[in-house]
Amino acid sequence: MAELTTVEALNLALRQEMERDDSVLVLGEDVGVDGGIFRVTEGLIDAYGEERVIDTPVAEAAIVGASVGMAAYGLKPVCEMQFSGFSYFAMHQIESHAARLRWRSRGRFGVPMVIRMPYGAGVKALEHHSESKEVYFAHTPGLKVVIPSGPRNARALLVSAIRDPDPVVFMEPKLIYRAFREEVPDDEETIPLGESRTVRDGDDLTMVAYGAMLHRTLEAAEALAEEDGVEAEVIDLLTVSPLDDSRFTESARRTGRVVVVHEAHRTFGPAGEIVARLVEKSFYYLEAPVERVTAPDVIVPFFAREQDYMPDVDRIVAGARRALEA
Repeated sequence: MAELTTVEALNLALRQEMERDDSVLVLGEDVGVDGGIFRVTEGLIDAYGEERVIDTPVAEAAIVGASVGMAAYGLKPVCEMQFSGFSYFAMHQIESHAARLRWRSRGRFGVPMVIRMPYGAGVKALEHHSESKEVYFAHTPGLKVVIPSGPRNARALLVSAIRDPDPVVFMEPKLIYRAFREEVPDDEETIPLGESRTVRDGDDLTMVAYGAMLHRTLEAAEALAEEDGVEAEVIDLLTVSPLDDSRFTESARRTGRVVVVHEAHRTFGPAGEIVARLVEKSFYYLEAPVERVTAPDVIVPFFAREQDYMPDVDRIVAGARRALEA
């Protein structure tokens, strides 16, 4: 197995699916000749030509709208929003058409398309380049929202997303694009959408995270073990919608204490739904209020304060200790 970055793993998924299925195509701003702004689509135009790797105008609504039409009539487009903050210009097409067409047509038309979008802070990007607004899409019936946390699951999840019969918003944390490598199998590998995974076992505390924050949460869990003798169970959501609550609600029944970590804003963020599920399904097992470690309710600041804005290991450890001491 080769050791790949997340960028390389996503490129592998696209290559393998385009090779396997002639109906898969890629479109977006600079995805062809330039290979994408982060080089996720690098080399695809040379392998599959400009009819299947399409450089589009700077027009997000047109990119998504064209993809909806392609998907409705038998193709499987993987379109790219160059940054997630640019997807707002396509929200009409995403919410009013991609998410609704199967319902509106009473099942006559499916929309098997993927909307890839780099998201999140930590790389010193400009305004509208660093948001974490996954809740916009997770709140929309008809959409699946997938957020990988590393190269191997990024490749497997993107393959599953491309093969899914309905629209998938595939949000890629920029912070982990080239942060580390993992072994990625050469052979086909998929992960079912809508399933979380346990990445660290423990009986003292449940920690729930996803995307780039998973790795900071794992670091915090190791710090708690070394400094406090606390063994935390860490759960990676992988898919924000549909949300797999079975794993974290079961874990909470064993540990009695929960910390939820995400980069999105605190108010109405995904942690709120996670807490609601815990209250509905595990309330009588909880021994302390659920702690939320999130970004504050402000616009992502520029470079000097960007890291202070994001949850870090110290803040996660502090949240865990509050839960343990309550």
